[in-house]
Amino acid sequence: MDFFEYIKAVILGIVEGITEWLPISSTGHLILVDEFLKLDQNKDFKSMFDVVIQLGAILAVVVIFWKKLFPFGKKDNPAPLSESGFGQYIKKDIFIMWFKVLIACIPAAVIGLIFDDWIDEHLYNPWVVAIALIVFGIAFIVVENWNKNREPKINTIAELTYNTALIIGAFQVLAAVFPGTSRSGATIVGALLIGVSRTVAAEFTFYLAVPVMFGASLLKIVKYDGGFTNEQLAILIIAMTVAFVVSLFVIKFLMGYIKKHDFKVFGWYRIVLGVLVLAYFIIAGYNKTDESLTETVSAMLNVL
Repeated sequence: MDFFEYIKAVILGIVEGITEWLPISSTGHLILVDEFLKLDQNKDFKSMFDVVIQLGAILAVVVIFWKKLFPFGKKDNPAPLSESGFGQYIKKDIFIMWFKVLIACIPAAVIGLIFDDWIDEHLYNPWVVAIALIVFGIAFIVVENWNKNREPKINTIAELTYNTALIIGAFQVLAAVFPGTSRSGATIVGALLIGVSRTVAAEFTFYLAVPVMFGASLLKIVKYDGGFTNEQLAILIIAMTVAFVVSLFVIKFLMGYIKKHDFKVFGWYRIVLGVLVLAYFIIAGYNKTDESLTETVSAMLNVL
C-alpha cells in the first residue's frame, strides 16, 4: 500500500467538498487536479472515482437539510396529508417538493443514460473544462448584471412550479454533458434567468443534487467491472469522508454568502482559471486521448 495515495485521496476530497457546491465545477477541478496529482490507479477506477466521490458531498446536504428533505413525521408538519390516521405523519409539502425535484432530474437522466460513454470518451479532458469554465463564468457575470435591478418572482421552494423545475433541470443537462460547466452553476444560472431568487436557486440546486448524484454514482458503480482492491476501497472511503466534512462548512458558508452577495465573483474566478488552464495546456502541447483543441471544440459544437 502506498501511503501517498491516501494523502492524494484527502486532497481530492477537499477539492470535491469545496467545488461541489460553489458554482465552479467539482468534476472539472478533479479532472484538472488529476493532471498534477495523479492517483496511481487504473483509468476505469479513476473515471468511477471522480463521480462516486461526490456521494460524500451529497450526504452533507442530507444532514444539513434533513428536516426539509424527510417527508415523514407528525412533529413540525404544517401540511399533513390528513388530520388523522397515517396521513398525519406525511408531510405533503415535502412530497410535492420531491416530485418537483424528480421532474427536474428527467432531462439530465435521459442524456446521461444515452450518452454517458461518448461524453467520457470525447469531452472529459482539460480543453472542455477550460472552455466551459470561461463560457459559464461570462454567463454568470452577464446574468447577474441583467438581474441586478430585477425583483425575483419566486422566493420560496413552495412557489416553484413543475414547469419551472423542468426548465431548471434542462439547464442541468449542460453540466451533464460538458465537464467544467458546474451542475450547481448551470442550474443557478437557469433559475436566475426565469426569476428565481438566489437563495431558492441555491437551495433547490442542493436538493436536486441528491437524486442526480446518487443516480450518476450508481450508474458508474454498476458499469465498473474492475473490482475493488483494499487500497482502492480505502481511497474511495477516505475521499468521500473528507468531502462530506468539508461540504458541511462550504454549504453553510454559501447559504450565508448569497444573502448579501451575488455570484459574479465566481464568474471571474472561472474566467481566470479557464484562461490559465488553456494557456498551460497550449504551452505544454497537451493532446490527451489524441484529440487536439480544435477537435474538442468541434465535438462540443456537434453536441450543441
